[in-house]
Amino acid sequence: MSSSPKLRPWKAPSTHNRGDNGTPFSCVALLFQGGGALGAYQAGVYEALAEREIEPNWIAGISIGAINSAIIAGNPRGSRVGKLRQFWEGVSAHTASWAEWLPHLARDATVRGAINQMAAGHVMVGGVPGFFTPRMLPPMLYPSGSAGATSWYDTTPLKSTLESLVDFDRINARETRFSVGAVNIRTGNFAYFDNATDKIRPEHIMASGALPPGFPPVEVDGEHYWDGGLVSNTPLDWVLSSRSELDTLVFQVDLWSARGPLPSDLSSVAVRAKEIQFSSRTRTATDTFRERQLLRAAFRKLAAQVPPELLETPEARTLIEATDPALFNIVQLVYKSQTYEGESKDYEFSRQTMEDHWTAGYEDAQHTLTHPEVLRLPHDPSGVAVYDFTGAEHESHRHAKRRGK
Repeated sequence: MSSSPKLRPWKAPSTHNRGDNGTPFSCVALLFQGGGALGAYQAGVYEALAEREIEPNWIAGISIGAINSAIIAGNPRGSRVGKLRQFWEGVSAHTASWAEWLPHLARDATVRGAINQMAAGHVMVGGVPGFFTPRMLPPMLYPSGSAGATSWYDTTPLKSTLESLVDFDRINARETRFSVGAVNIRTGNFAYFDNATDKIRPEHIMASGALPPGFPPVEVDGEHYWDGGLVSNTPLDWVLSSRSELDTLVFQVDLWSARGPLPSDLSSVAVRAKEIQFSSRTRTATDTFRERQLLRAAFRKLAAQVPPELLETPEARTLIEATDPALFNIVQLVYKSQTYEGESKDYEFSRQTMEDHWTAGYEDAQHTLTHPEVLRLPHDPSGVAVYDFTGAEHESHRHAKRRGK
């Protein structure tokens, strides 16, 4: 008779020494949602984590989150914030920071909103440097089946930008696990490109951010892909379903809030519809995961009390293989849009707005890290704790801080 399957016992929370990732957890996972110009918020979050010497072991992203993820994973620790800054200053280089010469406008939401709309209009007409450019002709004038016939913009500049900012050899050396999500156009199925199994190239990043009809599909190994946000705008399920058996601290950085006010006009209807479409449903995902972990923990406790021969049955082996005794802290950071930001906020790449988004991410992450429970192993019976310190109370704190109070 073969030996009985070995069950790793459930671990009571304990205090560990800070490891290479700066936390008591075996793995730190940094997850970036898609959201275009809002992605500077993620760069600010990473800067705050880096200052605390919290370094991810696993980075995953969708769309703009895939670009930020590639820049982080594709550079050494000391260069990452600088490379992120280089990217975001590059894509916002078409506009000056108007607040430097008209600082009083920053306090007027109506004027600020008008300036943002003008900046977004400039992007629609002229594109974004190092990212995408408008096509010479409208799609209906290009031959059917061509890239020009299926998109308004050409993303060729993005490939050069990625090649200049990202060391793909470093990503493929697997120093840090790296994953980006896209949608297979032919099958409609969600796909992940992961350096655990794939050799990552610029095309994988571009595929994750190929949002139609603005951007053309990207071919990867004979298949064509669109933006992963069409199916799921967060890599959370991919990471939680890995069953790595590693105690994991997850930073889920969202650019679209699932919660929001009832729209009062057509403009706010458009904004709220986009927020709902691209929000991560993190609460639903984490609640489901916690329930699953409770069932797994219950089975493990039960298995420790049953005769060894029962653990040899196919049914018991199937359940054992499905268990994961790891502990999880899931920390959500959600960008909260300002009142002057409208439907165009994901393609409004002005320098001042980029700086605002970056600062908001930095401050939200700093505030979140002041809560010691974030860096403690959870005590919940499920082994899963969920935190979100970016709510309305923190918004008031942030705005007061900016006003110098």
